Amino acid sequence: MKFSVLMSVYKNENPEFFKAALDSTVNQSCMPDEIVLVRDGEVPKELQGVIDEYISRYPKMLTYIPLAENKGLGNALMIGLEKSRNEIVARMDSDDICSVDRFKKQLEFLENNPDVDIVGGNISEFFDSPDKIIQYRTVFQSHDEIANDLKNRSPFNHQTVMFKKEAVMKAGNYPDFYLFEDWYLWVRMYLAGCRFANINDVLCNVRIVSMSARRGGMKYYKSCKRLLKFMKQNGMLGFFKYTKIKTVRFIGYVLLPNKLRAFMYKKLLRKTIQE
Repeated sequence: MKFSVLMSVYKNENPEFFKAALDSTVNQSCMPDEIVLVRDGEVPKELQGVIDEYISRYPKMLTYIPLAENKGLGNALMIGLEKSRNEIVARMDSDDICSVDRFKKQLEFLENNPDVDIVGGNISEFFDSPDKIIQYRTVFQSHDEIANDLKNRSPFNHQTVMFKKEAVMKAGNYPDFYLFEDWYLWVRMYLAGCRFANINDVLCNVRIVSMSARRGGMKYYKSCKRLLKFMKQNGMLGFFKYTKIKTVRFIGYVLLPNKLRAFMYKKLLRKTIQE
């Protein structure tokens, strides 16, 4: 089965990390037919050099879309998905590392479960060395569990998902939604009647870079609040649950110091490797 991999890269990416991500994407037990790479605005010379190297090495596989200006992840993915030539599309981040049989497992799952529109999986996480895993983010597997979890958080690890392009387009494609483009997309796919699944296996090894700081602040909270309001307006959240989640998020995103937020984030949302 032919499939595309959808990636976006921008100026602040580390060239070495980006190269490792690309290597893990092409060195698969089941190689993609296409990699759609969106360059989200101008990038430094060294990073452009990595892009040019892979265009030269994989001219038939790599579909390169250079954007003159940075448009944000949601817009970059929206443009990339529109340009992808295959019905099956896998997401991949520009600094993470795919497990070698990730795509093979997901393709087999979709073939065996033709009613499923999107399938993701678990991730391992590391700081410095990919060999030194410190924690995991695990997700629910069945559609009903995922649909219920959707009301509280993003029920997929975005960098692991593989989906049917038609289903995502039916839900309106990727949105421009500050740091919540993935969760907002899953909500709209759910409202469009899409079927969800996750594989109970680690599909990506993810690099952690100050997630607690990124997931905080008033701008981040306001974006989350807008998403919660959308779910409430569409009957996914009642008034009391909406108010509860909104309050908890405000405390976590705005009131908690970064160090305490990092501690809570790790304890409540991750499975930590014991020393």
